[in-house]
Amino acid sequence: MRVDPRLPGLAAGLLVLLAACGGSTDSANGGFVESNPDGMHGAVLTEQYVVPDVTLTATDGSPYSVTEDTTAPITLFFFGYTNCPDVCSIVMGDLASAMARLEPEQREQVDVLLVTSDPARDDERVLREYLDRFDPAFEGVTGELKKIVRVANALGVEIAKEPTLPSGGYEVGHGSQIVAVDDTDRSPIVWTEGTSPDQLAEDLTALLEEREGSHAS
Repeated sequence: MRVDPRLPGLAAGLLVLLAACGGSTDSANGGFVESNPDGMHGAVLTEQYVVPDVTLTATDGSPYSVTEDTTAPITLFFFGYTNCPDVCSIVMGDLASAMARLEPEQREQVDVLLVTSDPARDDERVLREYLDRFDPAFEGVTGELKKIVRVANALGVEIAKEPTLPSGGYEVGHGSQIVAVDDTDRSPIVWTEGTSPDQLAEDLTALLEEREGSHAS
């Protein structure tokens, strides 16, 4: 489905699609109807998002530039956090299942990056332990919240801390979409919550085949 993120209805659907971990959203696709004329399950952007030049911290403690270090043909960005009670684990599990459906040579061309929306609790060790539950090949980054929010907003994702719970803890509302970024730091496609692992794998295969075809011509 080809869409223009400048359209008011869609922009609201993609940007304000807060997962509100512990709660629920009104629909799995952010409130817009997918006609899917191009055979893609995700929303193909006619005006692509651009990743800003921001450096965060990887799970091994090293600096991680979200532009310079995302060198795979496709990097799948997801903004979430390890204390998320529901949505994040579902999406991460779907990502792991989708990656398992790809051929080995395809998996080598796709990276998965979890950008924490809760850096106060998600340090490098916590992120690494969490990611290893899904796929040790997945990477995660943490850092200053203002830097994380800058990256998220540039990719059409909103992050908002929810009111403190009676227990004294808190949850973090965040966009639940998966954003694909290519090796030119641009996002060609976005998948909303509810996209199945099969659908993700089909779209990733199509994107990689399209890339291979364009390089061969």
